[in-house]
Amino acid sequence: MSKFKYLIISKTKKIRYINKFQKNAPYIVFLHGFMSDLEGKKPKAFLDFVRKNKLSFLALEYSGHGKSSGKFINGNITKWSKETSTLIKKYIKKNNFIIIGSSMGAWIALNQFKLFKNQINGFLGIGSAPEFLENLMWKKFTKKMKAETHKNGIYNLKHGNYEYPITLQLIKDGRKNKVLGKKINSKINVTMVHGQKDEVVPVSYSRKVLRIFENAKKKLVIIKDGDHSLSNYNWLKIIIKELKLII
Repeated sequence: MSKFKYLIISKTKKIRYINKFQKNAPYIVFLHGFMSDLEGKKPKAFLDFVRKNKLSFLALEYSGHGKSSGKFINGNITKWSKETSTLIKKYIKKNNFIIIGSSMGAWIALNQFKLFKNQINGFLGIGSAPEFLENLMWKKFTKKMKAETHKNGIYNLKHGNYEYPITLQLIKDGRKNKVLGKKINSKINVTMVHGQKDEVVPVSYSRKVLRIFENAKKKLVIIKDGDHSLSNYNWLKIIIKELKLII
């Protein structure tokens, strides 16, 4: 993995990121998912791709994720979106770029269109999960789970071998970041890649993302045996192939 750097946001906040600059080459911006980081197979695959093709690359770990500072329970979509836009403004400035969002990262990516619509030349979503906090978590909470969340401000949601600390402020903030009912008028390439066997986020969410875009060249790629992570070698080959078509 390329050398990590830290962006100092404040005295108590620093964001770990990768910035690989290639002169006269477009940027690829990668945004990871919920409680993920930049140590996984997807960011490494994208970094290998940009190196081989002499492209620029930018990626970050949101606060409370990976080795960035802060507690996860203090984070939310608004904060993570602002951290992303801060990094884009600092390094990409007024130049064009292609944005990739994995799971929650696709939600963060959609928020970037508010600021950088005229700079974004393409959008690749992987298991896209906009508005998942309300629709795929909160609405599935039992009355008991909701009551505990309201009482304590947090609920530790168990899913398989993982435990997710879901805070009430995170849920409420998600409601302020609705994107699915809005429209983005752009002629860019927008490709959604989704695993048919994704048990976390239904394929319908990738279809919902495509419906946001007007006048775009839209494409949905369903990987028949794919799960939510889409991190094995064969699935990553498909994703990289689709990225090449966007570039």
